[in-house]
Amino acid sequence: MLEKLKKNKDIINIKEVDNLIELECDKNNILSVLKKLKENDDFIFDQLLDITAVDNPSRECRFDLVYILQSLKKNKKLIIKTSLKENDTIETIISVHKAADWYERECYDLFGIEFKNHPDLRRIMTDYNFEGHPLRKDFPLTGHTEVRYDDLEKKVIYEPVKLSQEFRDFDGESPWEGMKNNLIGDEKSEIKKD
Repeated sequence: MLEKLKKNKDIINIKEVDNLIELECDKNNILSVLKKLKENDDFIFDQLLDITAVDNPSRECRFDLVYILQSLKKNKKLIIKTSLKENDTIETIISVHKAADWYERECYDLFGIEFKNHPDLRRIMTDYNFEGHPLRKDFPLTGHTEVRYDDLEKKVIYEPVKLSQEFRDFDGESPWEGMKNNLIGDEKSEIKKD
C-alpha cells in the first residue's frame, strides 16, 4: 500500500509507523487526495475519524490541519497533514466525507480556519457572541468576556473580564527546607561513622 501511495504526485511526504501511515499534501490537493484514498480499491480509507488542527504561531504556515482516516477492510489508519497560513482558506471535504461537516465547524470555531463551500460554517462549541478562537495559542487564558446570570435583572450578562492581582508575598524559601525529618527507620543515616 505504501508503494502505491508514493506514486501519487499530490503527496509531498509519506512514512509508516506500525499500522499508521502519515502523509503530507498541499492544501490545494486535499480534496483530490481524499477522494482517491476513499474510492480506490487499493486503499479504501472510507471512514473519517476526525479533523483537528495544531497551532504554531511562530511559523509562517501557522496551522497544521490534520485529517484522520481509517480503512476497516485494510486494517490501516492514515493521518493527512496540510499546512495553512493564518488567513488561508481550504476546500471543504463534505462532498467526499459527510462526517466532515461538524469536524470542520469545530476547527472553524476553535481555531478560526475557514472552509470554502461549507454549507453551514458557523460556531458549534462556543456562544454566538464569543470573541476569538479559544484553541489558538495567542488566545488569553481568561478569555475576553465573562458570562453570568444576574438574578436582579433576570438575564444573562456579558462583561469584560476584570482580573485583580492581589499582592502576594513570596519568600522564595522551599517548603521542604527546615522541616524536621520524622521518617521511621531513617535514624541510621544520622549515625556518625568512626
